[in-house]
This record gives sequence, C-alpha cells and structure tokens, in this order.
Amino acid sequence: MKRASILENLEFSENKPAISVLFESDFTKEIRIAFLENQTMKEHKTAFPIVVEIFDGEIEFGVNGETLALKKGDIVTLDANVPHDLKANMESIVRLTLAKGDKVNRVKDVANQP
Repeated sequence: MKRASILENLEFSENKPAISVLFESDFTKEIRIAFLENQTMKEHKTAFPIVVEIFDGEIEFGVNGETLALKKGDIVTLDANVPHDLKANMESIVRLTLAKGDKVNRVKDVANQP
C-alpha cells in the first residue's frame, strides 16, 4: 500500500509550475502540479495514456484545437501521442497519473519550457 497527501508539503514556484512526485506504484506514477495564476505548460504529448484531475482551481486545457475549462473535481483522460497544453486561470493543483513507463523528468522538462 502507498499513501500520500496532495496538500502536504505543497509548494508553488514563482517562475513555473511546481512538479512533485506523490508516489510510484507498480503500475503508475502519481504527480502533483502546483500552478500559480497564469502559469502554463506549453503544448506537449506523451507516448503513454494519462489521467489529469483538477484537485483545486481552474485550468484551460487545450486539446485537439479545443480549449476545455476544467475546474475543481474535473477529470480527463488522454490517449498516447495527443498534443495538449495547460494554463492556470487561478492558483490550481493538478494531479497527473502517468503510466509506469513514462518519465517524471519529461513532465519537469515541459514545465521548465520558457
């Protein structure tokens, strides 16, 4: 069994979304992304399916030429290789579920893009 808190040790970064690994299981990696208002993650994609949960706040989630207004409690899934981007409309906390084979550093690299 693994246990984590999405709110414990919560930190935001002034310059970019803050990425934290909550835990890794035998089949997933659970990631917390803490956004300040107007922070973004530019368009990117992954070789694996993902699940995105808006734990708190509001995110503009761009996918397939459409922008979805996701709010607290919303959950979306994406298949592999689907380009998407995120912009926080307010301070927000996102839980990202990665497949075990995906890399956390890939997510950090996206967050570090200017």
